[in-house]
This record gives sequence, C-alpha cells and structure tokens, in this order.
Amino acid sequence: MTFCLETVFIKPEKDVQIKSAIILLHGYGGDGKDISMLSLNWKRYLPNTIFICPNGHEPCSINPSGYQWFDLTKDDTKYILEESLKAEKKLKKFIEEIKFEFSLRNKQICLSGFSQGCMMSINLGLTAEKEYGCIVGFSGKIIDQNDLKLRKKNSTNTLLIHGEQDQVVSPNHMLEAKDFFMRNNIDIETHLIKNCDHHIPIEASSIALNYILKKIK
Repeated sequence: MTFCLETVFIKPEKDVQIKSAIILLHGYGGDGKDISMLSLNWKRYLPNTIFICPNGHEPCSINPSGYQWFDLTKDDTKYILEESLKAEKKLKKFIEEIKFEFSLRNKQICLSGFSQGCMMSINLGLTAEKEYGCIVGFSGKIIDQNDLKLRKKNSTNTLLIHGEQDQVVSPNHMLEAKDFFMRNNIDIETHLIKNCDHHIPIEASSIALNYILKKIK
C-alpha cells in the first residue's frame, strides 16, 4: 500500500505478528529517520510492535533537508494553529491508512512525538473519536488550549516528559499542559528531567518505554 506520508517502518522480526504500533512524530526540521532511533531501545521489549515514523508533509522552511508539521517562521498564534490543523488532517488520513494496512484499532496504537511532533500527538490523540492506547510526548506543549478544549472527544492516557533546562520549548509548557489535562479529567503523568535541554536522553526514553508497556497490551 502507498501511504500519504513518506515513512520509515521498523517492523517486528520475520513472521512475528503485529499486535500494536507506535507512531513517532519528529520535531521541527527533523525527519522519520531521526525519531526512529527511539525504536532501537524499545523494540526488544515490544516484539509485536511496528514502529512508524513519517516525515512531515512539508519541507522545513529553515532546514530544507528536514521536514515540519507546521511553519514556525511567523510568530502568529492564529497562523500556527491554522497550519497545525492542516497537518492534523493529513496525519489523520495517514493513521487511517496505517490502521487499515495493519488491522489495528486505536487502542493498539501509541502516539508519540518530540517537540512539534509532541504537539501534534496531543491534538491527534484527544480529538479522535476513540481513545488511543496512550500519548507519549517529549519536550512539547499544547498548541492552543481553547481550541483543544472545544474539539476534545476522548481522554486518552498521556505521559509528558520535559528537560528542566529546555530553552527551545520552556518546561513551563509541560506544567500548563498538566493543568489542562487535570481540569479536563484526563489521566496525565509528567516527568521533569534534570540537567536536560531540548533532546530525549536515555532516562526519558526509559520512562516512556515503561509507560508504554503498561498501556499497550
């Protein structure tokens, strides 16, 4: 099958049945290959899981060799929301293609992402008709709380992890997101990683893996 987004797939060993999927969304200027590195530590513990790492639907405006889910060259919240909604529409189509191709339901899927990919994972997860297995976000935030509150349709369990010294996306955004989740009765777990800037260290990867193992049956 041809998918609507160029994608890196890390499949289980030959003849092993696929029972779950982790969709990994890269950050601004990254690509599917970058974010697929998370699967190196995770796949031995998730033998029936396929890792799916799409490239963003647009070349990155400041790094043409990478991709973006939405443009960040304009400091305009309305523009950013509009652009993210275009990406969301594309990703929803992509996820439907994935579910059909691999005979999966939402509950068998973890949505995960870094930075911009985390932002997209939150919106995708909470606006779907049915809950996902979980959302796991690294170093991100809620793009627009008012918009998300209006469009929220489910309460998918969520884990958010952030570096204490992140100067790209402030860790305060994780605290704001936690407040939003709690006020909207969504199960939320958060971790602030000490001495960590805007990246995913081994500690964060391990915390995420343990969370996914509990949520994806």
